This record gives sequence, structure tokens and C-alpha cells, in this order.
Amino acid sequence: MKRARVVFVQPYMTSYRLPFYARLADQLGEREIDLAIAHSAPTGYWVDRRDSITLPGAIELPQRDWWIGGRRIVWRPLGALARSCDALVLPQALHQLDAYPLLARRRRRTRVALWGHGRTYSMRHRMPERWAKAALTRRADWFFAYTDAGGEYAVRAGMPPQRVTVVQNALDSRSLASARDAVTDAEVAALRERYGLNPGLTGLYIGGLDRNKRIPFLLAAAEAIARRVPGFRLLVAGDGAQRDLVAAAGGPVVHVGHAHDGDKALLGAAADVMLMPGTVGLCAVDSFALRTPLVTCVWPLHSPEFEYLEDGRNALVVDGDADCYAAAVAALLADPDRLASLRRACRADATRYTVEAMAIRFARGLEGLVHGSA
Repeated sequence: MKRARVVFVQPYMTSYRLPFYARLADQLGEREIDLAIAHSAPTGYWVDRRDSITLPGAIELPQRDWWIGGRRIVWRPLGALARSCDALVLPQALHQLDAYPLLARRRRRTRVALWGHGRTYSMRHRMPERWAKAALTRRADWFFAYTDAGGEYAVRAGMPPQRVTVVQNALDSRSLASARDAVTDAEVAALRERYGLNPGLTGLYIGGLDRNKRIPFLLAAAEAIARRVPGFRLLVAGDGAQRDLVAAAGGPVVHVGHAHDGDKALLGAAADVMLMPGTVGLCAVDSFALRTPLVTCVWPLHSPEFEYLEDGRNALVVDGDADCYAAAVAALLADPDRLASLRRACRADATRYTVEAMAIRFARGLEGLVHGSA
């Protein structure tokens, strides 16, 4: 029997996805399915994040970009790629035009799945855009949702429930948790000496330095926390269009640059809380693996992984301005028992959101897609 072939199409490749693809390839191999990855180069503000990599063996896709009415439109030629495989997995995104001609065909040899959030989280869509996204979604042969809410969206859009897979989007939390456990007291002490950190008085930010992350709010909150908690320092790890704001902040803010997993483990071991007043995405999984509870805000542009947070159990969700946020962080730092309780919940939840479990769910869905078992 000929082995089936599935191709994942991604806008660009990041290092944090590699463990997932490796485990997915193993899971699919057990099901007699081969996996290939195709991607383009980052564009726009993704370039500023400087987190793209080259994946050996991946298919490099040419790409054209246009801006129309303030919106970015992308085209990648997928015709030949679609003819070379049994199934394509494409991003669920209105601005990526390559899906339209494939999904428009009522009869197609290559099955087409969409992988995405469900509803749009990063911006406010108008009614015509919401209608178009629902229509695009229900034209797919399968839908892979990041979280439960995404799966519910797909069903409401008209997808049969048996052709919807909720994957619970994750990072390699097991490896990060193991790296965190391997950090020594001497390493933590050296980091504290290097940056002038005080035990019990350290915050951590890990992520892109972009508009949706509310970097000015973060910096104002750090200043306000330091006024309430003398000796407080905020370590900021990341890159992006607003890096200059962070570099110029001074005071309690320490910019440590881009952080890889080994860096994350050490930073998490030295920090007491993770601050993320803007968009919460996979940093929720980081906070669990590092056992560094996340403090965020009520905010309309959170990503799907915000669903993983439970206010008062594994994180804090603050409603208010930078002063309100700072007061909540200061109160948490002054309450070791409460902080310890949040840490215990983080440790437990790190085992719930893993790339291993994500790969198994994805592989089961892909098996149903390529063999038409749903």
C-alpha cells in the first residue's frame, strides 16, 4: 500500500515549532503517513522578531505580498505542491490567498485542512470579514483548532464535529521544565549578581516586543512596581519593533535580548512572576513549564492560549490601568503562600499542555483526513 503524504504550509519557520513537527512525523510514520513542511520567509513585523530559522529538507515557497486598504495580502503558488501530496494543511487566514482556489473546487484529489485559531483574535473583523472567514472554514475537509473555543467556532461555522480536531496548541514544555529543574543555585546566583537582582523581587517578560504586547504599559507598570517594592527588577527577553523603547527604559528594566530555551530556563528560575499585560499566547505554556506564574490584564486581543489561564489558580488576570496592575503584582510578591499556590498549579498544568499530546491529536485527525475515516 502506498504511503500517504501530508504537507504543512507555514508562513515562516520558527524554532519553537521544531519539536512539534518532529513528534508529529513520528506519530504519522506509525500510521504509514509521510510529513513534509513548506514555508516562506518572514515579512512585515515578523522580521523584527528575528526568530525565523531554516529547516533542512523543508520546501521553500516563493511569496508575493501586497497591501490593499491597509491590509496585507499574501500569495504563494501551491498548485504543484498540492498535486504532489494527499493532503495539505494550510493556515486559516483570510489574507493568505493560496487557500481560495484549492477550497473553491468541489471535487479535489488533494484534501485540504485548515489549522488556526477559529475566530480572529489579533484584530477586530467587520461583519463581511467574519462571514468570509466562516465560509472559508467550512469549505475545508478538516479543521485543526488551537483550543476548545476554536473547535466550537468551526462547528458553528458549519464544519461537521467529526471533522474538527482540537489540538491544544503547545510548546515543548517537558524539555523546558526539565531545563528549569536542571538550573543550579550557583547559576541563579551568578545571574542575580550580573543584573543586580534580589530574590523574591524579580519579574520576567518573554516575548516579542510588538504593539499587541503593550510594551509601554509594561514599562510603566515596572516603574510603578519598583515604587511600591524597592529593589524590584524586570528582566525583558525578546526582540521586535519596539526594542528601542525597552533598551532606553533603564530604571528597574533590564533588557537581556533574545532568549532561547536554555536562557528561558535560567531566567525563569531567577524570576518570581511573569509579566504579560498585552497579548497572551504560548507564553502561558512557558509560565507553566518555568513555574513562574503569569500576571496579565483583561484585554480584547489575547490569543487562544489565554484559555489555559485560570485567574487565582495558575495566573492573575487584572482589570485596570498600569497602577492597578502594579498593585496586583506588588501584593503577589508580598504574599509567599499565594505565590507558592500559583506555582504548584503551574507545575501541574505544564503536564497538560505538551507537544507530545498535541502531536498525537494532530496525527489522529490527519489519519482521518487522508483515509476519509470521518
